Amino acid sequence: MTDLLSTTDRAAGSEPPSVPSFAVISGEQVKKALEGSENQLVELVEATYRLHGAGDSVNPPSYFLRFPDRPTARIIALPASIGGSVHVDGLKWISSFPENVKAGLPRASAVLILNDHDTGYPFACLESSIISATRTAASAALAADWLSRNRPRPRRVGFCGTGLIARYIHTFLARTGWTFDAIGVHDLSADSAEGFCGYLRQSGADEPVVVHDSAESLIRSSDLVVFATIAGRPHVTAPGWFTHNPLVLHVSLRDLAPEVLLASANFVDDVEHCLKAETSPHLAEQRTGNRDFLNGTLNDVMLGRAAPPQDQPVIFSPFGLGVLDLAVGKYVYDQVARAGQLRLIEDFFHDLRRYG
Repeated sequence: MTDLLSTTDRAAGSEPPSVPSFAVISGEQVKKALEGSENQLVELVEATYRLHGAGDSVNPPSYFLRFPDRPTARIIALPASIGGSVHVDGLKWISSFPENVKAGLPRASAVLILNDHDTGYPFACLESSIISATRTAASAALAADWLSRNRPRPRRVGFCGTGLIARYIHTFLARTGWTFDAIGVHDLSADSAEGFCGYLRQSGADEPVVVHDSAESLIRSSDLVVFATIAGRPHVTAPGWFTHNPLVLHVSLRDLAPEVLLASANFVDDVEHCLKAETSPHLAEQRTGNRDFLNGTLNDVMLGRAAPPQDQPVIFSPFGLGVLDLAVGKYVYDQVARAGQLRLIEDFFHDLRRYG
């Protein structure tokens, strides 16, 4: 899969750019294109991190659209550009409306726009909640692998927050070779916890499943802890809960108080992105006035420039990079195109003659 992202030069004297067709790819098509490809997608995410680390990407800050009349809701724009042979620009537009859950709707919805590198014309719109969950889960599985390579392999996993992201992360862990002696579950919603347990049964998970009534109980019982909540501010404040030195995938970014991070080894996907928007790493920076608590990025670990210690908790806090959405979205587009199933809107662009 890394070959897919190798940098390629365009031939000199190539044909002038033409306006691409425009395709709409539904969630059902996205799901079908991604099913059963967990190992390839983890490799794709790894290759994308390496490209980003090498500077072959543009990943500006995300833009948060917030609403005075709906303080819990937000819509986030993630523009990005990725090089290599993916060679595509684009934008993910993802909403988070927690009140949806009360109506039986998923909290998040998203679309991804892919733009042609040469003309800038958009050539596809993809349903992207599945793409977003997939790239998040692939990133988490990749981090779990690399951050445990010089530490004892975790045998007990605990999920704090049991929504869609937790389900995808478990799926990616299971299908990339992870097995556990036990699975812990904790959620403030008993219905969500039970739903996750139902998913585990349906997925064929053989491990004993324990539902914990507190985050403390879950954390103390797990050596791999996955935070996938909708917490807006830290609710885990006691470093003493982590004295057994677990590996923590802090996917939801705002669960851990600064004192927990300051007693741990900390890795992120991108320093500038993670230390903003009141994330836990951002709060730790504000508390200390520096970034000395950061040990490096996941790419630093993959390149051998940083290593997670064995005598501390290790926390991975990924902000979630738009370049990952582009890489996975382009993968989906290519799969659907190869299958001859693109739904093209032939007359989407109008009046393409510059002078009329």
